[in-house]
Amino acid sequence: MNISIAIDGPAGAGKSTIAKLVGDRYSLMYINTGAMYRAVTLKAMQNNIKPDNTEELVELINNLDMHFQGEKLIVNGQDVTEEIYMPIISKNVSYYSTIKEVREKLVELQRRIAQKYSVIMDGRDIGTVVLKDAKLKIFLTASAETRANRRYKELEEKGIEVNYEEILEDIKKRDYIDSNREISPLTKAEDAIEIDSSNLDIPGVVDKISYYIDGIKK
Repeated sequence: MNISIAIDGPAGAGKSTIAKLVGDRYSLMYINTGAMYRAVTLKAMQNNIKPDNTEELVELINNLDMHFQGEKLIVNGQDVTEEIYMPIISKNVSYYSTIKEVREKLVELQRRIAQKYSVIMDGRDIGTVVLKDAKLKIFLTASAETRANRRYKELEEKGIEVNYEEILEDIKKRDYIDSNREISPLTKAEDAIEIDSSNLDIPGVVDKISYYIDGIKK
């Protein structure tokens, strides 16, 4: 029997890192939905398609061949994993991900994958919209300052010159946009378990989630 695990939370909470590790531990297919929205943003910006140009956005998505190879996201035969986490994409992804038609297209694809495989999926609306019947729902969060510091260190280690205050401001702005958008806002599902990772390291969060997974598998 296939199982689905949903991990939701704000930008920079560590959802992707945690979901990948948990997926490896339990042999679950990891689906990074945030990366999918980032890829749409990347391709839209490369093609000078504005967020309000719905018709061209839908046409763009219809022509995207998107799939995961382990941790890599391949779009039209190209590995875009590094590009989609550049600061310019982080600043703009919320504007594209609020578009109703964009969300509908990607949610449809995400649900099809979950029907075929046992998956762990992370994003903003997995437990509330995409996988409402998931066996386990986690809401992973952390303070804005903690998340900004993590993102700053991550980009700095990649040799990308960034400013901490700008990253913090971007995260706060994105939190507001994601939580107040009309379509599928970021919100904790009623049956989700909240984990604050502000004072936890990565293994600590993985162990906590593993405890709950072991509970549903008994």
